[in-house]
Order: sequence, then C-alpha cells, then structure tokens
Amino acid sequence: MRYPDGGGLTARERARRERVRLEAAEMFEQGMRPPQVAQQLRVSRKSAYAWQARWREGGVGALASKGPSGRTSRMKPEWRAWLEEALEQGPAAHGWVEDQRWTLARIVVLVARRFHVRFSQAQMWQILHQMGWTVQVPAHRAAERDERAVATWVKETWPRVERR
Repeated sequence: MRYPDGGGLTARERARRERVRLEAAEMFEQGMRPPQVAQQLRVSRKSAYAWQARWREGGVGALASKGPSGRTSRMKPEWRAWLEEALEQGPAAHGWVEDQRWTLARIVVLVARRFHVRFSQAQMWQILHQMGWTVQVPAHRAAERDERAVATWVKETWPRVERR
C-alpha cells in the first residue's frame, strides 16, 4: 500500500489499527467467524482470515503492532535535541555570517561537523519535518521590523499596487 505523504503510518494510525486487530481477537475468542468479524469491523475478509490465522498461532500477542516499519533513523533523539538548540541560535552562531537563513545544505553540514554523520538533504528535510520545523516560516519577526512603517505601507501603498 502506498501512502500519499510518501511515508508509513503515524504512531496514532498504527495504534488505531492495532486496536481493531485486538478487537478482532476478542471476537475470535467469542467464536465469531472471519466474515462476521470483517463485516462488523468494516475490514476485508482477507484481513480477517489473516488475523484469525495469526491469532490461532500466537494468540492476542501475534496481533500486536510491530512498530514502525523500515530502518531506524541514524539521527538519535539526543542529536535532535542538540539540533533544535543549534537551529534556535541561528546560522551566525555556527559560522554563516553572510545571511541569517538556514538552508538544508547548511543544516546537513552542521550535523556532519558535530556528529560525523552525513545525511542527504531529503533525509534532513524529513528529520526537520518530524521535529516540527517547516519550510520558510520564520519563528520570530525580524528585530529591525518597524510596525508603523508596515501599517503605513498596508494602508497607503498596497491599495495602489493591488488595483493594478
């Protein structure tokens, strides 16, 4: 099965599916047949028969979730905590003084310098996404921002520009 976001199931979705399987196990224990279980839980008959076979062989534990699929990330939780702090400090604190923007390339270099592990930019984007970071969304307003000038521009200049 393919997922639209390119990844597997979230922890919440895995837990929901596990609850359905465990509910099926209770039904099997009560003597219900797989077609009845499938209809009641609104799953395919094929799934119900597969669950029944696993339940017969290993009991309820055989229907428990096996956790997230795939290889575990090389990005350790303590590294993520360090990266969070490093990103909050800004690029200048880590040697990039020409501008104050984090790019994936810079973050990859930052992590490689610190932990001697190189991630691709795609991997780093996924790690940052899992950490709650988004693309081009500043966490703070610029220190130089002049609210009065912005309000004036919105009132006076923007209506002229918008009409065109």
